[in-house]
Amino acid sequence: MRPQEVLGRAARLASSGLLLQVLFRLITFVLNAFILRFLSKEIVGIVNVRLTLLYSTTIFLAREAFRRACLTGGAQRDWSQTFNLLWLTVPLGVFWSLFLGWVWLQLLEVPDPSVVPHYGTGVVVFALSAVVELLGEPFWVLAQAHMFVKLKVIAESLSVILKSVLTALLVLWLPHWGLYIFSLAQLFYTTILVLCYVIYFTKLLGSPESPKQQTLPVSRMTDLLPNVVRNKAFVNWKEAKLTWSFFKQSFLKQILTEGERYVMTFLNVLNFGDQGPILLRSYCLYVLLLAINGVTECFTFAAMSKEEVDRYNFTMLGLSSSFLMLSYLLTRWCGSVGFILANCFNMAIRITQSLSFIHRYYQKSPHRPLAGLYLSPVLLGTFAVSGGITGVSEVFLCCDQGWPARLAHIAVGTFCLGATLGTVFLTETKLIHFLRTQLGVSRLADKMT
Repeated sequence: MRPQEVLGRAARLASSGLLLQVLFRLITFVLNAFILRFLSKEIVGIVNVRLTLLYSTTIFLAREAFRRACLTGGAQRDWSQTFNLLWLTVPLGVFWSLFLGWVWLQLLEVPDPSVVPHYGTGVVVFALSAVVELLGEPFWVLAQAHMFVKLKVIAESLSVILKSVLTALLVLWLPHWGLYIFSLAQLFYTTILVLCYVIYFTKLLGSPESPKQQTLPVSRMTDLLPNVVRNKAFVNWKEAKLTWSFFKQSFLKQILTEGERYVMTFLNVLNFGDQGPILLRSYCLYVLLLAINGVTECFTFAAMSKEEVDRYNFTMLGLSSSFLMLSYLLTRWCGSVGFILANCFNMAIRITQSLSFIHRYYQKSPHRPLAGLYLSPVLLGTFAVSGGITGVSEVFLCCDQGWPARLAHIAVGTFCLGATLGTVFLTETKLIHFLRTQLGVSRLADKMT
């Protein structure tokens, strides 16, 4: 595959991932609004905070380091050793699901059974669903390494949609099941997700005349299973050591990125009160910093050596300590918004460190990738004017002036959004050109294959 095609597919993979996340958030929002008409907010809260945190933590700790290590290497590798390494995520997932399940059942306060019935079953099934999802890890890495964009989009979209349909039907027909509904839907989701990858590769490897099949490093499904070969190491020890380095870093990263939810789960002190608008504004800043950190940190970890990753782990340890202390202080000072402000501080520090690494990395190169962070003065002015207009609109039109005033406020916001997007289109010409060319190349490559 030519470098231009690789870049195009990577751009399309990133854009499809972004669109999927937006779609999933919309589906989740609508589904929660529907569910709250039939089930109590306590049940929905337990699912969205405690059980989802259990599932995401198990998945993250069991596979994140393996994914990053196995996708870091080039095409010249022994894929049988890579698959052997990836299958280790399953027993690791079993360990984390048992340990975290015990924590959730024994150390955390168990909800009142009369308010939230079947909590124990929910913990067990959510932990089990995490292990089931790990069964598809070798297939996912193989698809990701060869940029099978459509497979990712179809598998994740189909799984989320079917899960949402099943949840809605069970809520309508059997609302008294409570957490059974969400537990079955979660297990159904992970099963469908894994089956999509298994069925795809089964059909692909059964078609030797397919151009895609000829580019794969495997020729039959058994090649993806664990395989012990005489006179050869079970895993690539270089990848294994890199995985360990990423694991140490990922463990700290999980504390930093999910710290707010851990504090909510263990202390149960988050009280939004009347801070809704302030909370949302703070969260908008957090989302912006998340986006910048995602790009800069992605490059940083891809370019770091094992030794640099190990050194960065110590930095992350210091960050985790300062984050927890700052969360405590800011929460006492300004309530629930303090959690978000602490996360913003955490993201800003991580961005600064990544920018410093990127600057040093390209210091002796003619390339200046950080120049892309500079925005046009016209665009910055548009942001400032839009912020001022919407601020004035909020004072005079929102939110106790009746529905006509609210609709007018929404119209003002829509106009400002359109003006901002139009300014982006006119001023950020390099970004628009990149999206047009790379997505166009990617579609053309897909048609040719």
